[in-house]
Amino acid sequence: YKYITGHSAEPEATDMEQPPARPTWSRQIEFTLAGIGCAVGLGNVWRFPYLCYRSGGGAFLVPYLLMLVVLGVPLLYMELTVGQYTRRGPVHALASVCPLLKGVGIASVAISFIMCTYYNIVITWALYYLFSSFQAPLPWQNCNNTWNTANCTNYATNSSFSSTASQDNAQQCHRQTTSGVEEAGALQWELFLILILGWILIYLCIFKGVKSTGKVVYFTALFPYVILIALLVNNVQLPGALDGIKFFIVPKWDKLLEVEVWVNAAAQIFNSIGIGFGSLLAMSSYNSFKNNVLKDTLSISIINSLTSILSGFVIFSAFGYMSYLQGIPVDSLAVDGPGLVFVVYPQAFAMMPVAQLWAVMFFFMLLCLGLDSEFAMVEVMVTSLMDEFYHPLMKVFQRKELFVLAVCGVAFLLGIPCVMQVGIFVFQLMDHYTAIVSIMFLAFFEVLAICWGYGVKRLSSNLKEMTGRGANIFFKLCWLIVAPVLITVLLIFSIIQFKPARYGDYVFPPWAQGVGWVIALASIVWIPLGAIHTLWVLPGSLMQKLKLSITPYALNEKSNMPYYERGGTYGREVIAVISLSEKPAQTNF
Repeated sequence: YKYITGHSAEPEATDMEQPPARPTWSRQIEFTLAGIGCAVGLGNVWRFPYLCYRSGGGAFLVPYLLMLVVLGVPLLYMELTVGQYTRRGPVHALASVCPLLKGVGIASVAISFIMCTYYNIVITWALYYLFSSFQAPLPWQNCNNTWNTANCTNYATNSSFSSTASQDNAQQCHRQTTSGVEEAGALQWELFLILILGWILIYLCIFKGVKSTGKVVYFTALFPYVILIALLVNNVQLPGALDGIKFFIVPKWDKLLEVEVWVNAAAQIFNSIGIGFGSLLAMSSYNSFKNNVLKDTLSISIINSLTSILSGFVIFSAFGYMSYLQGIPVDSLAVDGPGLVFVVYPQAFAMMPVAQLWAVMFFFMLLCLGLDSEFAMVEVMVTSLMDEFYHPLMKVFQRKELFVLAVCGVAFLLGIPCVMQVGIFVFQLMDHYTAIVSIMFLAFFEVLAICWGYGVKRLSSNLKEMTGRGANIFFKLCWLIVAPVLITVLLIFSIIQFKPARYGDYVFPPWAQGVGWVIALASIVWIPLGAIHTLWVLPGSLMQKLKLSITPYALNEKSNMPYYERGGTYGREVIAVISLSEKPAQTNF
């Protein structure tokens, strides 16, 4: 041990010299709830119903549930296994299992941090609407407000020459929006102050690590279900609600012949669960070593999809009521994607009895959903930096709480452009090139690194070491063949069907599209850079470097890895690496 690592088996060190023992969740249910909160987010409430609506209702459920079984569950199982076994964040975990693709871990941290800078703007909007919901009447209940346009109507129409009260209110949320990304405009102070409040809430949720996060998730993960069930009970009693529900559950079978429906179903499963973002992998690294990974995998993935379906019933029952009031078919309603949360929902609530009550509960639910996903993304950054730079960080910040505050502060500053008058354009540009472009590349290389680089046999062996049982034949087939093929097809179709970013009828100019690609490359670029660095630091000839680069644990994370103590496969991998090197003393152990 001392020859390989350069350290004695029991090093004498102070607390400042060595990182503290990795904390674990106080109770395992806390991780399950945190995982559910991370997976269940705003995408379940607006993106899933919107994709169902656009794909012919019930027809979307068929490929969606199929993709859940063959893509969502196996890949989540894979990520949780790697995180729990290595007990490290995504950077060190990927560097351990496949050194050549260690950049995938860095890229997942980068994309999570980029997303957390603008995702908190959604929480800001939710807080804005929440505060506005305490007014009577609601600001979007009629067209008598000073900001309403001359062509405002109380009900949705398909006319391009009129707007609803809720649409006008959404514009009021982005007051005096500039004509395009070319004009920055002024800072919107009301949204700026709410953004500060949003980051304060995030900090209070995570500043103590898993100890504080584990307590918060009891509320933030469970409360949204209370609201969704209450909304469903209310909505099904409204006239026309059953017509909307019928549209949701009765398939239009001809839609299954469209490739786009299948691609959208896979993408929704993929983005909803959060494969490739590193959030769940980072949180699983705080599990106890013997935790039942499969139980958590099934709990998180199944509850995530059931939440989407529950949201579908809530939304489509409201659609049925809206179609009844307007006297038009459900499939003729003016429904778009992002506007579903802040335009269609408020419009539906305005038509209900006790509108203020339902509005307050709904936007508070959005706040809870947003907080869960947001602090999971921030936690990825904190965990990864603490794993890599514990000593220098503690010298500068002294306490982890101050370091978390610094991370939140930097993310807050980077999010300020989103609360300027140009903010909605900045948000749309960042979301398009981060959530759509970057994540597909990350997922592809993560599956390549773990399923093919690390190998299904090793992954199953790790599971057996932790839980006493390896992976069954279904998961092995999904890891080895089904998931890599589906991810590859998804990536190809994403490239073929790629469309430049736009907001409504506004198409971003070429220079803005270029900025979008820079944002996308800010995460993707770490994959080739990581590969180059690995080949640079490994010893031996080029062929020896290549062989070492696909050997797990060739870049050992110094002496604090637990594999020697567990007597697992780690030692055998190390011996294999040493035997390949011409100069063992120079290896990075």
